[in-house]
Amino acid sequence: MVNPSLATSPLHTSDSPLLEVENLQVFYRTVSGLARAVDGVDLTVRRGEILGLAGESGCGKSTLAGALLGLIRPPGYIAGGRVLLRPSGREPVDLLRVDDGTLRSIRWRHLSYIPQGSMNSLNPVMRIVDQFVDVMAEHGTASREEARDTVPSLLQQVGLGGHVARMYPHELSGGMKQRVIIAMAIALKPDLVIADEPTTALDVNVQRVMIQTLAELRDRLGVSLIIVTHDMAVHAELVDRVAVMYAGKVVEVAGVRQIFANPRHPYTQGLIGAIPRVGGERKRLEGIQGNAPSPRDWPTGCRFHPRCSHVLPVCRSEVPIMRQIQSGGAEKQPDSGLVACHLYAAAGSEVSA
Repeated sequence: MVNPSLATSPLHTSDSPLLEVENLQVFYRTVSGLARAVDGVDLTVRRGEILGLAGESGCGKSTLAGALLGLIRPPGYIAGGRVLLRPSGREPVDLLRVDDGTLRSIRWRHLSYIPQGSMNSLNPVMRIVDQFVDVMAEHGTASREEARDTVPSLLQQVGLGGHVARMYPHELSGGMKQRVIIAMAIALKPDLVIADEPTTALDVNVQRVMIQTLAELRDRLGVSLIIVTHDMAVHAELVDRVAVMYAGKVVEVAGVRQIFANPRHPYTQGLIGAIPRVGGERKRLEGIQGNAPSPRDWPTGCRFHPRCSHVLPVCRSEVPIMRQIQSGGAEKQPDSGLVACHLYAAAGSEVSA
């Protein structure tokens, strides 16, 4: 049975926005037409929170993460939108409208990245300490000697011994290499860390260690995190809020406990309903029918309607807007739930995510 948010604590979370994404669009030019991988995403990350980004493979999660970091390369391009970061100690900056030099000064110091497949991101012919020094000297203010002296303590923050600094990547296990990358991501104490599939290809025991490591870093350092993964169980264990993506758009945002207890969007219901549970009533798992659509030819109206068991006539022609849903007559709160679905047209008010 998935138990939401076992590893996290909201002690450092505030309502102050750290990152605001507005109508972000990322397209790819292909020989068969334009692929709209991210097609109008609105999202907010608060200071000190862990936000989960969920959805099937191909929904646009990793493309969104790459766009926030300025890593989109041809044939991909940013077609529109705004990404406002409010880093500590400097003025707010739109990451889509700064020059390369400014963006370089922001990376690692204010915004860092744990890449997908990060176990293979280390240089195999360099010692761990030298890879840390390259990052810290290039993006920070410390000298190479000062950076070298701090590496053992950084490794200890993620549960590794200081001796690991002198080792080569091939001498480390997969879990150890993953923790090295996490330590490198927090080396300059950034405001926001984006982790793309941080538990992929790890066994369940190492996954648990990674989840606890990320949660402890948030609680100890106050860093905000965006966790990108299709694994809903990881979201349940780690994050404070979940944003669910489908076909290039965000379709639901809610607190982790609410989204597992009462998912609103039919797509979210399908994702959670497909999670195996230990104990309780035995029943057949039901997957989501059909296949995810192509970004070169999104369906009209609600993009989920060809696969939805609750489809209405309006779903085939009108794009649903994001609405805040009042729950149980209680006063509306930011975490009460945002959903883009025609089923709730009469129950909510239009908002942004």
